[in-house]
Parts: sequence; structure tokens; C-alpha cells
Amino acid sequence: MKLLANSIFTKAEIEQFRNDTSGCTYVNHLNNAGAALMPNVVTDAITGHIKLEAEIGGYEAAAAKAGAIAEFYVLAAQLINSKPGNIAFTASATDSYIRALSAIPFVAGDIILTDCDDYISNQLHFLSLKKRFGVDIVHIKNVATGGVDLDDLEAKLYELKPRLLAITHIPTNSGMVQPVNQIAAIYAKYSQESGDKTWYILDACQSAGQMKLDVQQLQCDFLSATNRKFLRGPRGSGFLYISDKVLQAKLEPLFIDMRGARWTEKDQYVQQPDAKRFEDWEFAYATVVGSAEAIRYCLAIGEDRIWQQVKQLSAYLRSRLASIPNVRVLDQGPELSSSVTFTVANSSAEYLVKQSLQHNINVVSSYREFAVIDFDQKQVEWAIRVSPHYYNTVDELDALVDCLAGF
Repeated sequence: MKLLANSIFTKAEIEQFRNDTSGCTYVNHLNNAGAALMPNVVTDAITGHIKLEAEIGGYEAAAAKAGAIAEFYVLAAQLINSKPGNIAFTASATDSYIRALSAIPFVAGDIILTDCDDYISNQLHFLSLKKRFGVDIVHIKNVATGGVDLDDLEAKLYELKPRLLAITHIPTNSGMVQPVNQIAAIYAKYSQESGDKTWYILDACQSAGQMKLDVQQLQCDFLSATNRKFLRGPRGSGFLYISDKVLQAKLEPLFIDMRGARWTEKDQYVQQPDAKRFEDWEFAYATVVGSAEAIRYCLAIGEDRIWQQVKQLSAYLRSRLASIPNVRVLDQGPELSSSVTFTVANSSAEYLVKQSLQHNINVVSSYREFAVIDFDQKQVEWAIRVSPHYYNTVDELDALVDCLAGF
């Protein structure tokens, strides 16, 4: 196994990660920004809980594993420097995002201030709100090198006083990392001076598990995340962070249910005091215990070490891809993440994905409709996204480059 000169992990550590991950035996998996390979401890927890449900019943299994289920909230809170009572389990980052959006009392004329590199589903939500409630959508300018223009962000906050500030930490369509610490400082100052008229949602779908997150530093009111990507948890699981400020303001999801509230009188209910008010009664508890194990595994390795390793792997891959004729690497921004995006002249996304699969390599395609503003600025119709994780090897990246060079 070849190591990068500045590899954060030793050969023995990487071998252990791969031994802990049965999928590494079968595939060169470079689609971690889609869904990572789960460690065996995660799949064992999921299948073990499903087996228990089959043996004693679903409700009874949840009661029997109440301690393991509660651990999810403790671990998720530890992951982002929060409290268990600020965490709601959800089905995905998009599910989290919708619950947060639905809690904001939009009226006609309200403004959503967002970046130009937002996730497609978020933008569709905003357009739906515009169609139904008459809100306006304003985009923050990007600087020439990529990422939000902080001066433009600050100016628009004070001028427009938006109902919502929405930032995607790392977009799905490129490796750019938004300068969220600077954004947090601007938002905190603005909120203090304006009287908390604006709510702030941070989409951490691609950053959770890839880098360290601290909601106290990020200053967001909501943070949405998924567990299937860099946290290496199961599909169909995510979480939503809800700040104390939101809870104290009595915000609640539009369609609150019996987990989020108590029906106390014929025409009255009382919402739960903590983040449980953003949850539904029914969800797959096998994914809850699996997600807890995924977060535990991540924390044991250390998010800072993971972040340094994935940045080195992706930088190595970008350098190698740039040497291939007809390949154009598309990533730009103040800092770059694991996601590496590129296009190839005189080829197609479908062909490249298919050929990679024939070499047992998992990559994914991205299209203009997923990121209209970004792709129009880059003047491309499609891109291939490759997203290595800490358990991937340099040999696996070289195999992809050799595959592409041979097309």
C-alpha cells in the first residue's frame, strides 16, 4: 500500500479501517459524498436490532434498547458541541432541512438570503415557498476565487433584513468549503444589532463526519446533517440541531405530531420543550442504533485527523487528474474538501461512470440541473464527482486515474 508523504494515518491504521469495512474487499468506493461504506460495527448494530424486532416485536425492541437509542443523542451532541436536548433524529439532511424551514413563519415579502452554491433540494424548497407564500430569494455574490463574498453578505443582511439566512457548508456539486467561521461572526454581530429578526440554517450534509463542527462557533440556529455520507452511517438517517434560541422562541415544525407535542384539550396541545418537538413518532430504530455506532467510530478516530487526510487525498487526486489531457478540474474556493469534480472534453458523464464501474470503481455524475448557478458560471453541463474518505488508499486513486487515462 502506497502512502502519501504527509499521510495523517499510518499504513497499519488504514489497514485497520479497511479490515473494519467489509465493502473494501469488493469495491473501490470513491463516492463517499453520496453514501460511504459502513464499518462492520454499524451494520452489525443495524442487523442486530432488526433481528431483535423480528424476535420480540418492534416496540418491545425499542424499549429493550432504550439505552442504546439514547446514546445517539449524546454522541450526536458531542459531535457538534451541543446538548442531547438540541438534537432531533430525522430520515435525512433534506428531512432535517424541511422541518427547520417549516418552523419559520414566512409571510409574503419575506426574504431568503442564500449562497449561489446551495444544494438543489434547498433551492427547490425556496422556490416552492416563493410560489406558495410570496417570499423573495436573494443570492449572495461569490468572490472571483469561489465562495460567498463576505462584504456582500454583510451588506445584504443589514439592507434586506432577511427572514432566513441559508448557507450550504459544502455543496454537493463541488469541493468548495464556504468560510463559515467568518459568516458566523458576521451573522452574530448582525443578530445582536438587529434584534434576532433573521434565522440562520447551515446545511452540513457534506461536512458532518468530514471535519470538526462546533455549533457554538458556527452560530447557526439550525444545522442539518445526514449520517450516510462521511459519518459512514446508514441511509435513511440524519439529524437536526435546534438551538436554544429556537426552542425558547417556541418555533415548531408545521406538521408537529404526537412525539413533538401532547394533546391536552380538545382544541389545544403543548409542544415538547426540547428538540423532540421536531421528531415524528415513527422512525426506524435500527438506523438510530446504527447511526450511534457510526458517530462513535468517527469520534474515536478524530474529526481533525479525518479532515487532514481527506484534504490530502483529494489534493493528490486533483493534481493527478489535471495532468490528463482533456480533463478539466472544476473545484475552486477558499478551501477545498474531499469532493473532486471534473469534466472531460468529448465524453459524457454516463460513459465515464459506466466505464469506471467496469473497473469496479464507484464515482457519480452531477448535472447542470443539480447546480444551475454554479454550472452556468463554469459553463459545463455535467461533471464527475469523486470523493475519497480516510479509508481509501492512494492505490485506489491511482487506479481511477489510470482508468480515465485509458479511455
